[in-house]
Amino acid sequence: MKTIDLRSDTVTLPTPAMYEAMARAELGDDVLGDDPTVRRLEERAARLLGKEAALLTASGTMSNLVALLAHCQRGDEVIVGSEAHILHHEMGGAFALGGLGLRAVPNDGQGRLDIPALEEAIRPRHGYYPPTGLVCLENTHNRCGGTVLTEEDTAAIAQVAHRYGVPVHLDGARIFNAAVALGVAVERLARPVDSVCFSLSKGLSCPIGSVLCGSGEFIARARRYRKMVGGGMRQAGIIAACGLVALDSMVERLAEDHENARLLAEGLATLPGVHLSPPPQTNIVYFTVEGWDPSELVRRCSQVGLLCLTEGRRVRMVTHRHIGRPEVEEAVERLRRVLAVHA
Repeated sequence: MKTIDLRSDTVTLPTPAMYEAMARAELGDDVLGDDPTVRRLEERAARLLGKEAALLTASGTMSNLVALLAHCQRGDEVIVGSEAHILHHEMGGAFALGGLGLRAVPNDGQGRLDIPALEEAIRPRHGYYPPTGLVCLENTHNRCGGTVLTEEDTAAIAQVAHRYGVPVHLDGARIFNAAVALGVAVERLARPVDSVCFSLSKGLSCPIGSVLCGSGEFIARARRYRKMVGGGMRQAGIIAACGLVALDSMVERLAEDHENARLLAEGLATLPGVHLSPPPQTNIVYFTVEGWDPSELVRRCSQVGLLCLTEGRRVRMVTHRHIGRPEVEEAVERLRRVLAVHA
């Protein structure tokens, strides 16, 4: 029985073109600035996102961490959404390694920050308050269901933060999903913010990597912090080569993942007791099933070769390039059998 893996778009494998690019990549010592393939990827990423410079990192978590370190001083407070990946899924690196506090502002169902709450959370620069060093956004928003922030959503937050002299970082791990869903250039979604990162290793199908973009001065600081946290990779061109292929060939096909997520959600909605929360905008589908503990349901699904994950009190399924319409239909059928046997 074929396994249908809907745990995450991080399970994607490199394409044949990526394997070929890795084998042929020009290499050098990137810590010394000598890897031409890394330099090409960083230059291309900076142009695409509309920023001056870029930095290849090992992961989205590393990109976010070095961004926080480069923007802030120890003792600063970073404002994040209540459902932010930085808050929930990055091992407390901001606290442990940066000496930074994270202050949560409510996310709405779309992943947007509440603007009045944001203004209230920005600290006055006097008295006994920790300085507000940074505001962070997320697009697409993982825990809110792969929801999309528009350019206007991001600009509204950036306008408030910049009025108080506070920079804005965008965790754009899946920002290309957002751009494809909205039908806009990715640069427009990054334009209002001071720094932005995106993952190569999710829907873009690279085996590893993330790219952080910002001003030249910011990236120079971030490069030092990347080295500090152990992210100075040497002949990293073998990673960057995949990223160049991904930017050439893997962005527009994200629309297929979004369509398959929609079909998956429609199929799930036909099953007894299934409630979608919310309907998918991109490639992430969250749902609950009446009378089922999510962890038990995930365990039962794994027994029939259907892999998914729990997220709090919900089940999460994520579409990606290894999942086509036949796999979607089979996933719904396997879940139907699980629910029928254990009703």
